[in-house]
Amino acid sequence: MDVARASGYSVSSVSIVLNDAPLADNLSAKTRRKIRTVAEKLGYRPHVFARSLRTQRSNTIGVIVFDMSDPFCTLILRGIDKQLQPTGFLPVVMDAHNNRERFERYLEMALERRVEGLVVVANWLFVSIAALKQQAKDRLPTVVVGRDLHRSGVRSVLVDNERGGYLALRHLYELGHRKVNFLLGPKQLSDSGRRWAGMKRFAVQSGIEIAASRVLQLPGLSDPLTGFSSGAELTGRWLRDGTRFTAIAAFDDMTAFGAIRGLNNHGLRVPEDCSVIGFDDVPMAELATPSLTTIRQPMESMGRYAAEVVSAQISNGSVRRGGEPLKLLAPELVVRQSTAGL
Repeated sequence: MDVARASGYSVSSVSIVLNDAPLADNLSAKTRRKIRTVAEKLGYRPHVFARSLRTQRSNTIGVIVFDMSDPFCTLILRGIDKQLQPTGFLPVVMDAHNNRERFERYLEMALERRVEGLVVVANWLFVSIAALKQQAKDRLPTVVVGRDLHRSGVRSVLVDNERGGYLALRHLYELGHRKVNFLLGPKQLSDSGRRWAGMKRFAVQSGIEIAASRVLQLPGLSDPLTGFSSGAELTGRWLRDGTRFTAIAAFDDMTAFGAIRGLNNHGLRVPEDCSVIGFDDVPMAELATPSLTTIRQPMESMGRYAAEVVSAQISNGSVRRGGEPLKLLAPELVVRQSTAGL
């Protein structure tokens, strides 16, 4: 009503203009311009919730992260935010704290608040969730970042893990390493199997024989960051057993940091006594001492792609359109201080 009094126009005319109602086209450009100018001077903001009830649009996209503390998430969230900034969609970020019940509750809350799309940033603890599959199939444009659920009907974007594993072992081989030990991810994690497949493919091509004693697997863990402690413990086990090796290929960067700690605990230096390579290129990889050689996941690009697909599906008005069912992005070898030639 303040805007109506200050502009000299009726409450209904002001409401039509400020809410971008179809009838606004019936008012002159001069009238619309004056109403908006007065509203701006008075600091008026449209009632977003009232508008969403009228238009059935919230212009929000839910972003559920399984663990905000996981370094894997940081650049993905940045990519999502950058992609959505010019679109008018607002990302609403929720942290499930690696808890399935909390994830399902956040999914329910997001639907209650009429988010128009959903991006799930899944870490290695993510297990396929029936509620998410159903929403993606029937109602909600959805993309999962970091896990492959496309066979369940959920569009997915992740790095080409097999190619990354291949690049990791090839790098160590080119430095002259033949006695390479491997720290694999948990058995239930498909990423680990694909990275291992890439390493084995290179091993066959180059004639490297991998003894069973050179391969250890991380247990199923309750927290991604505990990959650090497992990496240290398993590396220590090799050293106590007298296993001779010149390099370690770790499942991910946190496991690689743990391996470096395990080597240091036994008086060994990296890379002088043993080279270590990780996977992910989390932000701390460049800052560590020594800085970590790793396989970079294009995390910001993954976030951008997910946001682009979801917003395109919303614009198309169909969960069936926009983007490939499974998008694999290329990994990149990043050489730093933790690897060296023999």
